[in-house]
Amino acid sequence: MLERTMGRLNYKTSVIMFGAAKLGSVSQEEADTSISFALNNGVHHFDTAASYGDAEVRMGPWMPNVRDGIFLATKTEERSKEKAKEQIRRSLERLRVDSLDLIQLHAVGDIENLDLCTRKGGALEALIEAKEEGIVKAIGITGHGHGAPATHLEALRRYPFDTVLLPLNYYLYSIPQYKEDFDKFMEEAGKQNAAVRVIKAIAKGPWGDGQPRNYSTWYEPFDQQDIIDACVHFALSFPGVVALASAGDIHLFPKIVDAANRFGSMKDEDARRILQGITEYASPFAASIS
Repeated sequence: MLERTMGRLNYKTSVIMFGAAKLGSVSQEEADTSISFALNNGVHHFDTAASYGDAEVRMGPWMPNVRDGIFLATKTEERSKEKAKEQIRRSLERLRVDSLDLIQLHAVGDIENLDLCTRKGGALEALIEAKEEGIVKAIGITGHGHGAPATHLEALRRYPFDTVLLPLNYYLYSIPQYKEDFDKFMEEAGKQNAAVRVIKAIAKGPWGDGQPRNYSTWYEPFDQQDIIDACVHFALSFPGVVALASAGDIHLFPKIVDAANRFGSMKDEDARRILQGITEYASPFAASIS
């Protein structure tokens, strides 16, 4: 598995992150199979969240044996200092660990949520305190939606986050405003040497009304290997991106790993041809921008 350095953290990460949302509603046996597959294929960056159902609980039994060999990240969606502190402690208990490599402010995709997190008594204070106590090594921020790049640019102006996790795929980057905001954000992230990790790389768009939902993802994902190859190629070819999170479905994970293991075998023009030829390709987020 290809590895890249996570900015100023100077940690060599697998370019595929185990997005643990896929463990939120599966059995321990199914979780064990997926985690084992990840480890056996060189994926050692595990990213979960307190809000991912039972994901932290499913990962817990593995920690005594694998903790020293993985990068472990979780997230809090709380907005106050006190509630965020409580949730971090609960995550440590559920994961059965004493410390985390990364704690992230979760789902901060607009200025309103950023203001809540960064105000006096906001969640960011809990994350900083946890780092000072040695409970966490690094602090990050994540966000969904079309406003994430602009919001995260402002976030980096307010606090030097070590990592940022935000959406990127071929369709989103084709939206003029999204591209402009994303490029400005990447410029600042590069100046600060913050590690940029991306989500929604293989998102096709929203589920259609009445459409059978064959995957546990909240958006419709691509599932054809050649299209996944092109999506992964686009994301990993993007300057400054250190890793992408696997989709939130255990059945898609092997296809994403397969695509990453063959990264470099596809030409840019072939990836563009595949992605440009897709019909019904759209933003996974309901609101649209021009």
